[in-house]
Amino acid sequence: MAIEQLPDGRWRVDIEPIKGRRFRKTFKTKGEAQRFEATCRAKVIESPQWSPKPKDRRRLSELCTRYHDLHGHTLADSKRLKGVLARLAADLGDPVASSFTGNAFCEVRRVQLESGVHGKSLNNRLGYLKAVFNELRRLGDIDYPNPLVNVRPLRLQERPVFFLSQPQITELLDALDARSTSPHLGLVARICLSTGARWGEAQALTPERVRNGAVTFANTKSRRTRTIPIAADLEKQLHRHYRRHGLFTNCMMSFSRVLESTSIKLPAGQATHVLRHTFASHFVMRGGNILTLQKILGHSSLTMTMRYAHLSPDHLQDALRLNPLVDTSSTV
Repeated sequence: MAIEQLPDGRWRVDIEPIKGRRFRKTFKTKGEAQRFEATCRAKVIESPQWSPKPKDRRRLSELCTRYHDLHGHTLADSKRLKGVLARLAADLGDPVASSFTGNAFCEVRRVQLESGVHGKSLNNRLGYLKAVFNELRRLGDIDYPNPLVNVRPLRLQERPVFFLSQPQITELLDALDARSTSPHLGLVARICLSTGARWGEAQALTPERVRNGAVTFANTKSRRTRTIPIAADLEKQLHRHYRRHGLFTNCMMSFSRVLESTSIKLPAGQATHVLRHTFASHFVMRGGNILTLQKILGHSSLTMTMRYAHLSPDHLQDALRLNPLVDTSSTV
């Protein structure tokens, strides 16, 4: 007996290509059974000690851990990412990864979306999981295709960028300077407003990276260094601060508390990042070049920077000059 059909419709392979080397396995289709039989016969004749690779029964959580051990630990936000993947595997029921499907992911995503999870968070989770399967397949740790390859991210309504006006900037800086228990706040905020840096980048500055009229950010999200010019007065303030208080400490939460005490109301999910948006928005409104802004902000893609393009003084002004009512406006 080599291949026979079972009463439930499946196909069983039972072969012994050479004495003492017997292989048994059950498949859903006859074609799979025939391919397995042919492979076993050919491989055993070529190498008598060969055995078919057992099915990968690792669960999704195990693959997420494996991904972190092989690649994820090299990423800038590896610790947070590891936690996110662990929670995501649990939310999906921690299935056997080789049996996981895109439909299963979409079902859970629908439930989470209806329960109030933001679409951007769900798109991020999809990207993280796709990276797990893609990287492990690239490294040869799994031999099956990415089950999420055809799952598309949710299409989200683009939200307008919120930034501070000049009076709001003044109000915020005055409130930060008045917080005597956190001497770092006002200066870190000024670095962000002067360079477009993220709060964490500004907070991690050291004296040796503030010199020659510029600051150099080395702990960036993209892991590329950026050197941005600053005013001479800000450079002096920074060195005075380092001499008196030492390096900046983590004061992000203090910033949020001070912000809540002002009249400034931000959209949900924004806090320190509004300083980066404010720099970029004012840069473009004053005629700054969008490609230069991309380099200053450290965006790897111009798409991210283009969020600010509509603030340019001459952005889409041809719509005013070339619309079909221009010629008749004087007679209306």
